[in-house]
Amino acid sequence: MPILSDLRTWRFARHFSTKSFASFGVLALFLQTSNVLFPKLTTFQGMPGLVGTLVLSIISGIVLSWPRPITQQYDSPNTRITIAKGDLLDDKSHLVIGTVDTFDTEPPTIISNASLQGQALSKLYGGDLKRLDKELDSSLVGKTVIGNIQKDGKQDQYGIGTVATLKHGPRLLFFLAYCEMDANNNAHSTPDKLWASLSMLWDEISRQGNGGTVAMPVIGGGQARLSSVMPAQDAIRFTLLSFMFASRKSRICDELRIVVRPVDYEKLDRLGLQSFLSSLRSS
Repeated sequence: MPILSDLRTWRFARHFSTKSFASFGVLALFLQTSNVLFPKLTTFQGMPGLVGTLVLSIISGIVLSWPRPITQQYDSPNTRITIAKGDLLDDKSHLVIGTVDTFDTEPPTIISNASLQGQALSKLYGGDLKRLDKELDSSLVGKTVIGNIQKDGKQDQYGIGTVATLKHGPRLLFFLAYCEMDANNNAHSTPDKLWASLSMLWDEISRQGNGGTVAMPVIGGGQARLSSVMPAQDAIRFTLLSFMFASRKSRICDELRIVVRPVDYEKLDRLGLQSFLSSLRSS
């Protein structure tokens, strides 16, 4: 169980110890003060008082350190960040879907059916490739084509950070190009390009999203081929830093929700991520 994994971490042990000792100190001070003010009251003196103080300190330490949902509300900027386990495509909010700078869509030879984009085609568009291509082409009208690459599939390159925003019912789908495609249809990216693409994503969401909640996957693994350089834990921190820096310049959305695949969620240091979220609050 995820909760048991959290309880076995050194971070929980450190928090538990700190909170328990702090609670013990507060209770001990209270008892000493009561002994001075009410010297004839002996109910909490001696061994019963010590045992009671220890038990209450331990209970307080557990309650204050117990793992909770990974979420944080901020006042400046006025937004919330949540890290949740699940399937991104089940989320009813605005969605961010990663893609390549050529906006290729054809499965399975160019875009894997197992990728988020491949699943989005199947789940959100019922496998209707022509409809998705038509909507992408319409959204890309007016976007600058920076190059052309000779390969199978689409050949116009729009550049890292280009966002195609599609209307999907009451919400928006932000197709973010954070990977480049080579002549063999292999996608790749770098941390610098990922940071640049996220910056352009926040600008687009700020212009088009009209507040609300935006849900996105863990950016950096998969087709970007950065999982060895930037595992999920680091990729999430990377994205959150980018989001908070951008949010302090202009409002992006009411809530950013990073939806993590269950297999990856179980490996996260969830207490560490909650501490990281807390550290992003303005001093």
